Order: sequence, then structure tokens, then C-alpha cells
Amino acid sequence: MREQLKFYINGHWVAPATGNLLEVINPATGTVNGRIALGAPADVDAAVAAARAAFPGWSATSVEQRIAALERIAEEFERRLDDMGVAIREEMGAPQWLARDTQAALGPKHFRSAASILRDYAFEEDKGSARILKEAIGVCGFITPWNWPVHQMCAKTAPALAVGCTVILKPSEVAPFSAQILAEIIHAAGLPAGVFNVIYGEGTVVGAAMARHPDIDMISITGSTRAGIEVARNAAASVKRVHQELGGKSPNIVLADADLKAAVTGGVNGVMMNSGQSCRAPTRMLVPHQLMDEVCALAKEVAESWTPGDPAANSRMGPVISEAAWHKVQRLIQSGVDGGATLVTGGLGKPAGLEAGYYCRPTVFRDVRNDMEIAREEIFGPVLSILGYADEDEAVRIANDTEYGLGAYVQSMDIEHARRIAARIRAGYISLNNAGLDINVPFGGYKQSGNGREFGDHAFGEFLELKSVLGYSPAS
Repeated sequence: MREQLKFYINGHWVAPATGNLLEVINPATGTVNGRIALGAPADVDAAVAAARAAFPGWSATSVEQRIAALERIAEEFERRLDDMGVAIREEMGAPQWLARDTQAALGPKHFRSAASILRDYAFEEDKGSARILKEAIGVCGFITPWNWPVHQMCAKTAPALAVGCTVILKPSEVAPFSAQILAEIIHAAGLPAGVFNVIYGEGTVVGAAMARHPDIDMISITGSTRAGIEVARNAAASVKRVHQELGGKSPNIVLADADLKAAVTGGVNGVMMNSGQSCRAPTRMLVPHQLMDEVCALAKEVAESWTPGDPAANSRMGPVISEAAWHKVQRLIQSGVDGGATLVTGGLGKPAGLEAGYYCRPTVFRDVRNDMEIAREEIFGPVLSILGYADEDEAVRIANDTEYGLGAYVQSMDIEHARRIAARIRAGYISLNNAGLDINVPFGGYKQSGNGREFGDHAFGEFLELKSVLGYSPAS
């Protein structure tokens, strides 16, 4: 059983202010996997003091020094991929192929990407007689989720460290052990004490204390829209910068001229991977009415290939994260049935032989209307809704009829056709013909999916202040 009863603050593992503990559950078995200490506002104060003290020295390091540090982190990370993969599998139920080779493997890629961008990044720009300086914003507080734990921690930490900020990380208390390994990696890479700090705890306690803290200059959260709103409220009094990457209900428009097999296969796979627990999963598939039967037959076949099973045996699909999450998925499946949607495959209950743990049946609905709960609420489980449309104007209207705007997908064998439809969708990250994730282009959403952007050089700007120095180059 794993235990992490100390926090990583100022380069050391230190005892927390209180003795409060939390049991961490392995969702594949429903049994206790470990214990962590829960933080309090006093622990946040200690981490902030360490990060504040470290900031002047770290922000004054040269670009070359920070590149070297990022590369050391990436190298150490690559040595720990097996350890990280096992931790992710145990804490959030991802099968080993997903936990190690996809989730954990994204970690060093973020640090290598940040190092590459940093080599050519311009921190100064002249405009007329003025010079515009880009300076590290200061101490950054990060609140990260359990569903892609390493990916989200590193997507924030790498660019922040690259530009000279110091960091306080609060990982999800549901999946905390990957953060412990990340702290060990960064410690082994030799970063100065206080540059990177980790506190475990609940969002309502530690997350709220971080958002309120006057000496944290910027707060970044990836999580639900509800959590993002609370962070913004708590941060308002100190007028700190707030960055939010929140919920999604991404449309997937299958146009009449799409390669149906490729479009539907990619779309269903995008929902089922990670047991449906991805914020940009294409959970609303929009298809022409005349193609509904053909699309549903394909979707059924693909969904049923995602056999749930024990992640330790490298199953294709693992459980959802918790008992509460399982009950939410079941409630929403029942809502789809009650609302008049037609069940294509899957449905209520656990798969046969998987009574322990929090496994769901891969589920597909057809004849879904966009006013149904399953078309509007982020289910965060392996559930696909298929909606019909009469023409492309209706498809775009349905796609945009959501409070979210994180991701969207368009399928067409005519790339110009796909581009025209993409231009009409109000979302921040649009994939044409199931193009994969690219960590070098900006990621983020419109509307209630948040604000700001992660990945690539656009992420650097989230952690920088702009200073204009007028008369810097006086006329001769």
C-alpha cells in the first residue's frame, strides 16, 4: 500500500500542519490503495513562502540554465516512466498501455517542448522608441485533475518553470501518487529549493486557500466548470490572474462526404479511450438523418470492441474513477432511456464478471435530441450520443448549442469542406478527420470551457507580465 504523509516544500519532504489523512481508492477493485496527508491553509502558507523566496533567484537564471533544467527533468522522467505508469494505473484505473505509454509518456514531452520553445523565445520586443519586456509573473498555484494527471501537471509546470516562475501544485487528492513521483523527478533534476512545491488536499480547503492567497500571483485550474467558478470567486479579492481549462461537450460533425468507417471508428474510440473521462471527448456525434442507420451499426461494432477489464491485465478499458462517478454515469444513462433516446449498445449496470470496481458498459445512444440531458451534461464516462441533422446549417447550430466550447471535430474527405465547417464552430480546439493531440499548438476553450491557453509558445504568455519601457531608445 502506498503512503505519502508528507508534502514537498522548499526542497524537502515535510510534515503537514495537521494529522488529517485520506484513503486513496483503487477504482479497479474498490479497495484502499494508499493514504495521503491532507493539507491545511498553514501548509499553503509554508509553500507560498518557499516559492516566494525562490522566485528572485529562479527568475534571474539565464535561458540556458532553464533549458538545461528542463532537459534534466525530461531525462529523469524518462527513467521513471515505468514507475509513473504503475502509479497512474493504480490511482485512476487506466490500463497499462494507456497509463504508461500514453499518459505518463506525455510528461517528458511537455518539458522537452518547453525547452525547445525557450531556445528561440523573445522576451524583449522593440516598438518605436519603446521596449516591451516579458517578465515571469511570479508564484503560480496549480490545481490539477485526476483524469490525465501527469499530462495536466506537466502542461502547466513546464512552461511556468521555463519562463522563470515558481510553482505550488495541488494535484487531485483522488489520484495523488503520480504527483509524488513528479516531485521526486524534479528533485533529482536538481532544481533549487522552493522552485517547485507539492501539497495534497481537498479543493475546498487547499485549493480555496491557494486561490485566496495574496502572495500567489496566478492560479491555474483544470477541472469542472463548477470548480473553476469557485476558484475565480476566491481569487477575485487579490485580483490575481486566473487561468481555467474546464468542461466540455464536444460535437463531432460527420459530413455526408466523410469516410464513414474512419469517421465513426475514430469518433467512438475518442469517447471510449480513458473510459470516457476526457474533457475534449467527442461525445456528441452529429450525422445526416439518411446515414443514421449505417453510422449506428458501425458505432455499435466499435463500442463493443472496447471490452472493460482489469487494468493490471492491460485491458482495453478500465473503470471510471470512483463510486460516485459510476453512479453519475448510471443516472445519466437512465436519463437517456427515460428521455426517449434509443439504446444501441451498452446500458445500465456493470459488465458481466466485473462486480468489484467501478466499471461501466460502453454505451451508445441514437435518436438523441440536443435538449436531452445526455446531450447537454458532461457525463465523463463511456457514453456516446448520436444526433441526426437535416442539413449542414442545422449541424452547426446543434454543435454550437452548448454552454461549452472546448473541443470539436469535423469529418469530411474534402478538406476544404471540413475547414469551412470548422470556421463556423465556436470552440477552441478543433480536429479535422480525427487528427491527434498536438502539444505544440494552443489548447483551451470558449464560453464555460474556460479561458487562456495551454501548450506551446502560447502557454508561455499565460505566465508572463508585459512591461513597456517608453523612451528606451531615444531619437538621436
